[in-house]
Amino acid sequence: MCGIVGIVSQNPVNQLIYDALTLLQHRGQDAAGIVTVDDENRFRLRKANGLVSDVFEQVHMLRLQGNAGIGHVRYPTAGSSSVSEAQPFYVNSPYGLTLVHNGNLTNSSELKEKLFRLARRHINTNSDSELLLNILANHLDKFEKYQLDADDIFAAIKQTHKDIRGAYACVAMIIGHGMVAFRDPNGIRPLVLGKREENGKTDYMFASESIALDTVGFEFVRDIQPGEAVYVTFDGNIHSEQCAENAKLTPCIFEYVYFARPDSCIDGVSVYAARVHMGQRLGEKIAREWQDVDDIDVVIPVPETSNDIALRIARVLNKPYRQGFVKNRYVGRTFIMPGQAQRVSSVRRKLNTIASEFKDKNVLLVDDSIVRGTTSEQIIEMAKASGAKKIYFASAAPEIRYPNVYGIDMPTKHELIAYGRDVDEIAKLIGVDKLIFQDLDALTASVQQENPAIKEFDCSVFTGHYVTGDITPEYLDNIAQQRSDVAKKKREKDATNLEMHNEK
Repeated sequence: MCGIVGIVSQNPVNQLIYDALTLLQHRGQDAAGIVTVDDENRFRLRKANGLVSDVFEQVHMLRLQGNAGIGHVRYPTAGSSSVSEAQPFYVNSPYGLTLVHNGNLTNSSELKEKLFRLARRHINTNSDSELLLNILANHLDKFEKYQLDADDIFAAIKQTHKDIRGAYACVAMIIGHGMVAFRDPNGIRPLVLGKREENGKTDYMFASESIALDTVGFEFVRDIQPGEAVYVTFDGNIHSEQCAENAKLTPCIFEYVYFARPDSCIDGVSVYAARVHMGQRLGEKIAREWQDVDDIDVVIPVPETSNDIALRIARVLNKPYRQGFVKNRYVGRTFIMPGQAQRVSSVRRKLNTIASEFKDKNVLLVDDSIVRGTTSEQIIEMAKASGAKKIYFASAAPEIRYPNVYGIDMPTKHELIAYGRDVDEIAKLIGVDKLIFQDLDALTASVQQENPAIKEFDCSVFTGHYVTGDITPEYLDNIAQQRSDVAKKKREKDATNLEMHNEK
């Protein structure tokens, strides 16, 4: 669940990309990178592990010259957290090609073998983004032309769509040509187009969320459609074409529940409004199904994603709404941190209670979802330590029972607290007096209320139905082994040892 940006302008883009990446920092906190194209048609690249503000110092920004560039913030679901797997990736042939990618390919293993066998292209990391870049490069290379036109580029993307499966929103740059953005045929991961007019000319921008456009002065134009590619030449001409067969919008519903910022609009849906609707429906369910609603003294959100949801629930139940937790904004989002130990230690550093809001009260805590249960359990312990008499818990999302394969770090069913358990068992494990989950129909209706044209979502984490139609039990077992916390630790150790060796 990474964040990506691409800008073609008349003026230097380094600061614009930096600012946009800071606005997408919530989508990935492991690594960041920017590549620009300078006046001599050379890539200028800076990428490293860490937050945007830590990766780019003044000396790096000065080197990132050029009027076109792409950027990335990384949240690792494949490979390791080694800096070698930070994006953007680039290849020298053909022309010079660089790419950023948000999502996850589901047929990486077979593609890697096929690419080497047929095209002799070597993939140097475990990143499926490097693999995707080389597949696109291989198709562009087949034209054997000095100068490509828009039709050539779209033809290469059509072939790329046929090769790869999974979730992908991508932005690529081709030296001497321009920038192209494309989205998978299901539109699982978001991608938007923006523009601004300056001196009678138009600058263009691509980003994962509309908020990145707004703050750097670009006007939202539209969402990139599922399967569509949009090509902008470096001199500002724009072209678009549908490049996939049987494209159908089935966006990831977890974008609206958790990942996206509330001030973003994705696929015609205001994220803020969708979360308010979630609160309305969940509040109505609580009022309908709980006989002891009158026992609730106060409604408190687990900040920050659930704030708007909890406020609406409080209004529906006619209960006081209070901020009972203070968030340390300098600790990252615990759900997207790599490694269970890091997630556990970060909860205490991220949140602190206002004891007076809990003492001697029956508290309804509201969170966006319950994934592994570790965060919920610790938050509940904090509420009890602050003197809460009873703790009720409401989740704005249904029970997460299945792994995600499209770019969210829910790789193994055994890490999910709801897998194989009913609501009462989950409540006992996390230590609450009562627990309620949103119904899936209510969740999808909350989003569709903003855009009824969306007929279907990727809800695989709730249903086990994967919209790409290629996920087998064997595949799920394989990624469970690859992406367990034990496997991640081993890859981190191997990557660290390799980097230390290279430095010597």
